[in-house]
Amino acid sequence: MSITQQLLAVKQRIYRACIKAACPQQQVRLVAVSKTKPLSMVLEAYAQGQRDFGENYLQDALDKIAANTHTDIVWHFIGAMQSNKTRAIAENFAWVHTLEREKIAQRLNDQRPEELPPLKVCIQVNISNEANKSGVSLADLPALAATVNTLPKLELAGLMCIPAANQPVSVQAQAFAAMAQARDQLQPEYPQLTQLSMGMSADLELAIAHGATMVRIGTDIFGARAARSSATPIK
Repeated sequence: MSITQQLLAVKQRIYRACIKAACPQQQVRLVAVSKTKPLSMVLEAYAQGQRDFGENYLQDALDKIAANTHTDIVWHFIGAMQSNKTRAIAENFAWVHTLEREKIAQRLNDQRPEELPPLKVCIQVNISNEANKSGVSLADLPALAATVNTLPKLELAGLMCIPAANQPVSVQAQAFAAMAQARDQLQPEYPQLTQLSMGMSADLELAIAHGATMVRIGTDIFGARAARSSATPIK
């Protein structure tokens, strides 16, 4: 299928999942994950009304952002971050989904240009407690949220997770439910913290059933990730 057809199929899945979950379709934001894919593919999705695009690899993203002429594209950084990459992220993205350290939060705040609105951030939670996965623990989440909330050029917008792969549906459901509970516990103190960035190609329906407000879909829109021979993911 073409990107146009695949994008439509994903939107139909979101629509059906929202009906089943009894939530408005407009409540769920589709972030098309365009990592490793050329700008031409992004623009094909753009032509069909897609505006939110997620990138893992900074240099790939910067090349696309520089070549793109559409000012209404919303770029989401969804990769892990090194300190030496924060300036470029702060200057070029509207959203960051993978904040997990106070040091990175401070750098993003300090490096966000004055003329831009606050950078919307989601704190990444290691909801499955995986040793090799990024994200804060639920126990450390309140402290990081409190720090981010003091930074004027950041907006604490939500939480993000990637549950452990290859787990029974019941286990994944528990992870998504725990994320929703964590968001709900923080919201009275941080009313702007409304977003739950969770759900990908394989589990978007389950994520929406448990309150996801942003789903990050790559493979089911753009196809399998392209091989990368030189550049490495940001850590």
